[in-house]
Amino acid sequence: MRVGLFINTQFPAGARVAAQIPELIAQVRVARDSGFASLLLPHHYLTAPLQMLQLAPAMAYLLREAEGMLVGPGIVILPLLNPVHVAEEAATFDVLSNGNYMLGVGLGYREPEFTAFGVPLGERAARMTESIGLIRRLWTEERVSHEGRFYRVEDAGLSLRPVRPGGPPIWIAAQADAAIKRAARIGDAWLIVPSASCDLIAAQMGVYRAALAEAGRAAACFPIERECYVGANHRTALEECRGPLEYKYAAYASWGLAGSTTMPFEEFVRDRFIIGDAAFVKEEVVRYREGLGVDHFVMRVQWPGLGQERVLDSIRRLGRVFG
Repeated sequence: MRVGLFINTQFPAGARVAAQIPELIAQVRVARDSGFASLLLPHHYLTAPLQMLQLAPAMAYLLREAEGMLVGPGIVILPLLNPVHVAEEAATFDVLSNGNYMLGVGLGYREPEFTAFGVPLGERAARMTESIGLIRRLWTEERVSHEGRFYRVEDAGLSLRPVRPGGPPIWIAAQADAAIKRAARIGDAWLIVPSASCDLIAAQMGVYRAALAEAGRAAACFPIERECYVGANHRTALEECRGPLEYKYAAYASWGLAGSTTMPFEEFVRDRFIIGDAAFVKEEVVRYREGLGVDHFVMRVQWPGLGQERVLDSIRRLGRVFG
């Protein structure tokens, strides 16, 4: 069982983002020194008034601090991007990380992003399926010719090949059953999103495992993203992070993310987030592992407005839970 850090690169309106960069570096260093196995970063466009660092430069900047950790996007919105660009960039990150890169991808859902890139929302699934097939070919073949519905390559090869044989693993985030089945067919792992309840995940894990069996494939791992805060006192932990979490999920709701809701906060948190003292968090990790079969927890431990000392203390306590 492994634990990863999902680092927040989003900041509230009015924050001096440049002044926050040393805090991001400190979070990665503490996670690395606490035994975290992976580092994931988010990806979005046009998030104003929420400020956000862009994925590739932020990941490159933090890569050296994450030495030995699996690093990657959690997730890149693949249908918005040309797969040749994604394959080239991923190969570079794989080389820079000495084979410790993971390509996390998802369909995306925000209408403003798709409008800005001139991509119809209805083409998301078809674009992602074609893209992943082409990316894998570009990683593994010397020369590629591809004439697809959306993309074309004529007898060309990548400028740089990945270090990892076969290329980086591809984790696919998915919420609907059809998307989960697709992840089983064309991905190396299904990345479970943080807003799904345990009851829903349990049912969908059955869908995923059945689809794996039908495709004759095995998952590389079973990763899950969770909002997680480890406080010194179980009774006060939720209140310590409540404001930043409510801010974050209000933004999600305004973006139209499925699973974000206006139900009372305490009800929404229950069975979705892992918040409490170290003893409670350890019990929850065991419950998730035994009940769902997940084996790689990607913990989102900081949200816009949560103080740095609380973030670092939470990371350290979480490292001891998994230590």
